[in-house]
Amino acid sequence: MVKTEELFLKLLRFVSVTPEDGGAFAFMKEYLSDFEVIEVNVEQTKNLFLYKRFGDGPHLCFAGHIDVVPAGLGWDSDPFEPLIKEGVVFARGAQDMKSGVCAFLQALKSAQNFHGTLSALLTSDEEGDAKHGTIEVLKELQKRSFLPDYAIVAEPTSEVVFGDAIKIGRRGSINGVIEILGKQGHAAYPEKAINPVHQIAPVLEHLAGHLLDAGDEAFTPSQMVITDIRGGMEVTNVTPGNLKIMFNVRNSTKTDEKKIRSYVEGVLSGLNFSLQLSQSAHPFVTSKDSFVVRAVQNALLHVTGKSPKLSTAGGTSDARFFGAFGVATIECGVVNDTIHAPNECCPLHEVESLVEVFKHVIANFEKEDV
Repeated sequence: MVKTEELFLKLLRFVSVTPEDGGAFAFMKEYLSDFEVIEVNVEQTKNLFLYKRFGDGPHLCFAGHIDVVPAGLGWDSDPFEPLIKEGVVFARGAQDMKSGVCAFLQALKSAQNFHGTLSALLTSDEEGDAKHGTIEVLKELQKRSFLPDYAIVAEPTSEVVFGDAIKIGRRGSINGVIEILGKQGHAAYPEKAINPVHQIAPVLEHLAGHLLDAGDEAFTPSQMVITDIRGGMEVTNVTPGNLKIMFNVRNSTKTDEKKIRSYVEGVLSGLNFSLQLSQSAHPFVTSKDSFVVRAVQNALLHVTGKSPKLSTAGGTSDARFFGAFGVATIECGVVNDTIHAPNECCPLHEVESLVEVFKHVIANFEKEDV
């Protein structure tokens, strides 16, 4: 078993821009050579599932992605040749999320005893469309009646210092496109035209920023966020014939497509318009009293002395797929403050602490499962 620093640097050197794994999965199979292997590869996406049965107890899965976003410009060093400066590791994927992958590989490598099954689910398609990644592995596991009971996704979840927050759920994401149809005309003769901009102006305030629900203990209110408005020909003497409005709703379990459609149709009643809605992610939440939540809380308290905040904020992650399959899922990882940015970085001590957290979860899982 190599040291955590050595393993972390090894993972960061794999050029694994979506949907490539860069050779990382071959290395992982060798590193956890006593684990059984299931591979589910779809088109260009590679997916790896490693598991080891210790007993007849519950199945605990650690999950994450090896793929990273393109490096982009503005780096002070080679993004795929990690640089350590004053204990901080600079490289693409340092936070998102080779830190988490490194941590659970180390925890699984050192596991000697467990009263159930330990596994790791990894994909090379999380930063992309995520159509052929984690969800395909879960479908395969369902066919085999081998879905995990619990999952810990090692995304970076801490906010200011390591261990101050974990995610017990995620909001869904619903995209909307409204097109208001008018009648193009000359700006000098507005009475001969139907200007959709003038039509939407009196009611726009009922769309922009509107709260569709009041939220609850787990979720903030679902809000309509206008992301784009466009119409016209970019000239000053022609009124537009149509106007397009795009919006997004990060929805809680209290709001769905049907509710959004009903609200928008009510606001725009009397106008000639069309509405398209599409849901790219569904909301899920794991009860704060769930066993896996308690297990991670206790592990963080043991390692850091902190009791983490329970959050559902932020964007989407592959945790949503576990939630859709009924798996009690949380996310726990390092601080999230440089992901996707030039000079992405992560303090080595956070990775080492995350290893200890995951080791504690594994070692005390039977004690917690009461």
